[in-house]
Amino acid sequence: MRVLLVPGAGGQAWDWHRVVPLLGDAVAVQLPAADDTAGLSAYADTVVAAAGTDPGPVTVVGHSMGGLSAPLVCDRLDVRRLVLLNAMIPAPGESGAEWWSGSGHSDVDIGELDEVERFYHDLPADLRAEALARPAPGQSETPFAEPWPLDDWPDVPTQVVAGAEDRLFPLSVQRRLARERLGLGVTVVPGGHMAALNRPEELATVLRG
Repeated sequence: MRVLLVPGAGGQAWDWHRVVPLLGDAVAVQLPAADDTAGLSAYADTVVAAAGTDPGPVTVVGHSMGGLSAPLVCDRLDVRRLVLLNAMIPAPGESGAEWWSGSGHSDVDIGELDEVERFYHDLPADLRAEALARPAPGQSETPFAEPWPLDDWPDVPTQVVAGAEDRLFPLSVQRRLARERLGLGVTVVPGGHMAALNRPEELATVLRG
């Protein structure tokens, strides 16, 4: 089964480059994150296009901000499984900008962490240096400003996966959101927010499911 890997803010397919070889038929999606004219529907169009012609049954994985866009393709592809990895779990009508307070995340003290400590704290030194040497990805505010358009969560099997050491979306927050918004538990993987970079083997095992 083809696996579609949807990145978070910044839209970089590169974030999945250590997982793709471990999954067989997998596609890392590059989103138009820097395009101010591209909203959530354009992101969904990009995911569908990346799936290719007649992809058959697929698994869709949304990382971080990808939790806003990955569910939007479930009525356009034969999605057999939706995986939310360290992801935003939106409520109907809630914008990405509203999610921080609506989800209760704003009430959680995650400290004043810089980019390295928040995203790359557990990467090997050489991979951290490679990540930081890449051009800074742009991220338009357009998709954050739009209300999440679905009236309810897609009727497909959904799995919430969270990194035990995630410093952006702490595990306690992910557990609560998964329970309150989806009625689901959480599959815990080792590592932080960028699990696809820092623990690709363990993540691939879960995604092969």
